[in-house]
Amino acid sequence: MPYVLISTQIRLETGPTIVGDENSDVTLMNYLGAEKTTILGNNFSEYRVKYPPRMVLDKLEELGYRVVTMTGVGQTLVWCLHKALDE
Repeated sequence: MPYVLISTQIRLETGPTIVGDENSDVTLMNYLGAEKTTILGNNFSEYRVKYPPRMVLDKLEELGYRVVTMTGVGQTLVWCLHKALDE
């Protein structure tokens, strides 16, 4: 899985951080310490960690992921990371 999106609410910049959707790589989610949750009213699950985005970004960098872009969408901060496929 070469791309990862992480996000958090601006008012929650100290955590939690959303690190994946229900189809994310389970091994990566375990490495990040993420728990799969479903918010009441949503028909999908997502993986969350209790850590702030900075700590998640540091852990992903250790695995070779690099930030491609970052943006703010309303009250949400979103980072897109990419890891080159081994050839």
